[in-house]
Amino acid sequence: MEIGDIDCGIRMIHEDTVDSVKRQMPKKEISGWLADFFKLFGDPSRISILWALSKAEMCVCDLCALLGMKQSAVSHQLKILKHSRIVKNRRDGKVIYYTLDDDHIEGVLKLGMRHILEEKP
Repeated sequence: MEIGDIDCGIRMIHEDTVDSVKRQMPKKEISGWLADFFKLFGDPSRISILWALSKAEMCVCDLCALLGMKQSAVSHQLKILKHSRIVKNRRDGKVIYYTLDDDHIEGVLKLGMRHILEEKP
């Protein structure tokens, strides 16, 4: 029997806890935006691109060389990340350089890495 399969047989046990947490819950629309944000981290190619950009500003060609990916694949992922305001770019002549949009993104990467590398009992 799974925990979710247990039927308490009553509406709720700790009404004060439920009420307190309910006041702190984000609106459904915000929860949807947050879910979409985390989906961006659900692709290994995007994680690799983001990790690289957390270390240095890079152009598409350098990202391709580093990650062993085709230019079309890197460009496609960068387009998704730029549209979602995860990365930004700047042009220097014919070359476009990419960086993380802000420090929050690097923080999300580092926090995720700390979590998965944490020793479990």
